[in-house]
Amino acid sequence: MKNLILSLTVPLAFVVGCQQMGAKDRIQFKKEKAVGFLAKYDSTYYSVEDAMKLHGLKGLSVAVIDNYQISWTETWGVKDVESGEKIDHNTAFSAASIAKPVTATLFAILEENGLIDLEAPVSNYLKRWKLPKSEYLKDLDLTLEHLLSHTAGTSQGGFEDFYQGDTIPTIVQSLKGQIPGYDKEIEFLTVPGTTWKYSGGGYVIAQMAVEDHLDRSLADLAHEYLFLPLGLINTTMKQPNESGFLTNIAKAHNENGKIIRNGIPITPQVAPSGLWSTPTDMAIFLVEMQNALRNSNSRVISHGVAKRVTSIVTSKVMGGWSLGWERRHGYGNYEWLSHGGANTGTGGHIYATMKGGHGIAFFGNSANKNRLPVLDQFRKSIVKAHEWHVPLDRSVEEPVTKGLISSLTGKYSGILFGEKKEVVYRQNKLLLSPYYGADRELIHIGDSTFILDEFTSRLKFEINPADSIMSIAWIRQGTDEKEYVYKRQLE
Repeated sequence: MKNLILSLTVPLAFVVGCQQMGAKDRIQFKKEKAVGFLAKYDSTYYSVEDAMKLHGLKGLSVAVIDNYQISWTETWGVKDVESGEKIDHNTAFSAASIAKPVTATLFAILEENGLIDLEAPVSNYLKRWKLPKSEYLKDLDLTLEHLLSHTAGTSQGGFEDFYQGDTIPTIVQSLKGQIPGYDKEIEFLTVPGTTWKYSGGGYVIAQMAVEDHLDRSLADLAHEYLFLPLGLINTTMKQPNESGFLTNIAKAHNENGKIIRNGIPITPQVAPSGLWSTPTDMAIFLVEMQNALRNSNSRVISHGVAKRVTSIVTSKVMGGWSLGWERRHGYGNYEWLSHGGANTGTGGHIYATMKGGHGIAFFGNSANKNRLPVLDQFRKSIVKAHEWHVPLDRSVEEPVTKGLISSLTGKYSGILFGEKKEVVYRQNKLLLSPYYGADRELIHIGDSTFILDEFTSRLKFEINPADSIMSIAWIRQGTDEKEYVYKRQLE
């Protein structure tokens, strides 16, 4: 694709131009605007190819959804640097943790078919391995719902990849900690249902439970109940060392642009990270989810399944998580379901609005350092180019008093990750800085509570009873569930 140099008058030209164009022309115009990035340090625009070269990303593939259909797709770069073969629309990538929402959706379909029960004790299903004894399990039963929502309290966050020539462990060995990165059996760190902790190991328990109960592999179940009915011909949970694996694939590259081993990672922990797919196939999956959510035109996923897997289980993690899906993003003031994935040297992200029918799926075959800056900028550019934005309702706004300004301004630090924030008063506005790379206005709605653009929760300033420090709590819209996320930095 040619470099796109866009002038600073693009927004006006875009509006006028779109009014005069046909549907195909409008799609092409939005696409061309989306692939022209606004540079970070000046006012010039540069292309996707320029961004890839700047960050060392070897290959990239994207599919964009608009109005409940795939609007456009595009590919750049190569499958691997040694052959130089170009990526095409059928080139599959190791999708890593994007396997998690796919697994959760599949399990909800199996439940609807009467094959499993997400609320039943997992111990009833397990045969090859039994849950370790734990004081945290003495008063309740662990369920698939706990495992799929990362509220099971289990250890083992993620896993290392394997390659041809390695001894590939079984998932029994994985749970027993007989794998690189772990030296002890998976364990319970909290009472299930009380906290959120990202756990690939929890998904391995879920995988084993369903495979044991139905006496079938997860890859075969996914193919029969999800991939084949949706026509996802370039998607599989088969692994590279298994019959039926895909042939048109992008290889994993390290930060220096070199192929890692043979470039084709093997992931025995299929449920948490063993998916291979293309942006187009993932876009088909996302559109099916969106249609199911609005209860119109879905073919495989029912309205009940879609609501079940996207309903928020906990807000105690940056604003929201459901069964397999992140529910915490608010780009354009839409609510999104999403998930990212990153195996070594490859990965991507999928996003879809809960309403309105917009979405993005993209993959790249380089390390996080090379891939994430390009994908993050590309997402922003796509959202802006397609004008996916709902105005924030400011009818509930209340004045910010001098006393409120005095008590709230200052420096704060993240309770979970230690990130730095500052509340400042500038040009008659109370601002949170930074939020997604920019200063965002805090709009007061009373009782030291605020809303802001592209944010799915309310922010409430109050004294945290745990340490008596002024803190910022996130309160998910439509709920009273509170999570303290920032606290005042003490002088």
